[in-house]
Amino acid sequence: MEEVGRTSQLLHRGRMLEGITLSWNVVGIVVLAIAAIGARSVALAGFGLDSLIEIGASTVVLWELSGTGEERQRRALRLIGGAFVALAVYLAIQSSLVLADGYHPRHSLLGIAWTAVTAVAMFLLADGKARTGRALHNPVLQTEGRVTAIDGVLAVAVLAGLVLNSALGWWWADPTAAYVLVYYAFKESFEIFSGDATRTT
Repeated sequence: MEEVGRTSQLLHRGRMLEGITLSWNVVGIVVLAIAAIGARSVALAGFGLDSLIEIGASTVVLWELSGTGEERQRRALRLIGGAFVALAVYLAIQSSLVLADGYHPRHSLLGIAWTAVTAVAMFLLADGKARTGRALHNPVLQTEGRVTAIDGVLAVAVLAGLVLNSALGWWWADPTAAYVLVYYAFKESFEIFSGDATRTT
């Protein structure tokens, strides 16, 4: 009975963490759309798309946590892997186009404030998901926690680009930093589709 009660508590915590992530990113899409339009920033627009992918990943995990079964987990993991691939492809194309065009975004105090707060929130949520996923032996929650961590890293990269653009006029900083995210996103998708992500740690 004690084990059942702990499992129920952990499932509730997992759903709560995903609910917070989902709500944060829904608000984030609105804030980022306003900031991106105001600054004409491709980086902020790209971060908005990342938030959209995170919403999809959170929805997948909430769906998976409502049921059981290995096949359901495999399908959920493949959907998250697809989200990683989509994010990596988008960032690679976006960053290359921005660098090739020499596009100079305007300054965005709203963008700087939102990405700074989002970075902290995503790292905290990612840590909570990793801990809860390990305790539940749930690879889907652990994998989505890595999606959230990448969201936090992307927030830092976009923040750095916005700050460097505002302070030093280095417009190329954020599309260059985004290539780091391309690497990690492809790495995570490879691990998911190769089956490494199904191994709990």
